[in-house]
Amino acid sequence: MTLIYGHRGAKGEAPENTLTSFRQCLSHGVTRCELDLHLSADNELMVIHDPSLKRTTGRRGKVVEHPAADLITYDARKGGPGHVQPCPIPRLEELFEKCPFEHWQLEVKSASRTRAATTVLAIRELAQQYGLLDKVTITSSSREVLGAAQELVPDVKRGLVAEYAWLDPLKVAQNYGCELLALNWTLCTPERLLKAQGQGLHVSVWTVNEPALMRRLADFGVDSLITDFPGLAKTTLG
Repeated sequence: MTLIYGHRGAKGEAPENTLTSFRQCLSHGVTRCELDLHLSADNELMVIHDPSLKRTTGRRGKVVEHPAADLITYDARKGGPGHVQPCPIPRLEELFEKCPFEHWQLEVKSASRTRAATTVLAIRELAQQYGLLDKVTITSSSREVLGAAQELVPDVKRGLVAEYAWLDPLKVAQNYGCELLALNWTLCTPERLLKAQGQGLHVSVWTVNEPALMRRLADFGVDSLITDFPGLAKTTLG
């Protein structure tokens, strides 16, 4: 059976990476999610995709330039599908407290070696605090992040986010001891899928929003798909 992950919660249905979006995902009975993390100025894990605040909040500056206490007051509805009430940027801790997901793909964007180390250690500490060590996977396209995770938090599962075939995603995933491969759907040929699964990888394909494509990838045998429309995926795949 192909599992369903809500992309940034339910990005196509509610403002991405907000508590509202993750609750929307859960309302469909979809109990797995993918989200993005950046550190605040005071090293708290904030759930937001871009390093800049501009696209989702309209504010200037970078996430890392603002303390968490300020970030959680910034409304992140800008550019989304719309919502009546303000939807602030959440701390990861708030989602761990309020959203009972079975599994979390926690994507860490590119970072310096120091920030990568700080981020993965913070994830492990928070996941352990909430009893979620077996329910989280740190994912990234950054070798700095995956290397830091492999070295510093080897008991936390790792996943490679792969967008380009020329990077030889299966080899990179193997080098960093990954258990999950988050694969751009355009790269998901039956041959690559079988090879990845033969290597012991859970193949999670992104971002899949069309019902026909959902069915085709499920027929291929992908382990999971990541979608902006978890309700549609649930209806399509059952």
